[in-house]
Amino acid sequence: MGEAKRRKTALGEKYGQEARILPWVPITKSQSEKFVQWTTKGAWIGIILTVIAWITIRFIGPAFGWWQVV
Repeated sequence: MGEAKRRKTALGEKYGQEARILPWVPITKSQSEKFVQWTTKGAWIGIILTVIAWITIRFIGPAFGWWQVV
């Protein structure tokens, strides 16, 4: 308990708050981790949609006679 009390008095108002990436950037470490997770998911969704579009344009469309690939 003594260490926690010393830490609380040393940090003052900053006690219990998350650490920032850099002191002048108002983004916490957990916010940056969430951003990386969201962008990774978005990238995979984009890759999957691109593959689906390519398969549709290259194979499905010509198979049903919707268009011809030149």
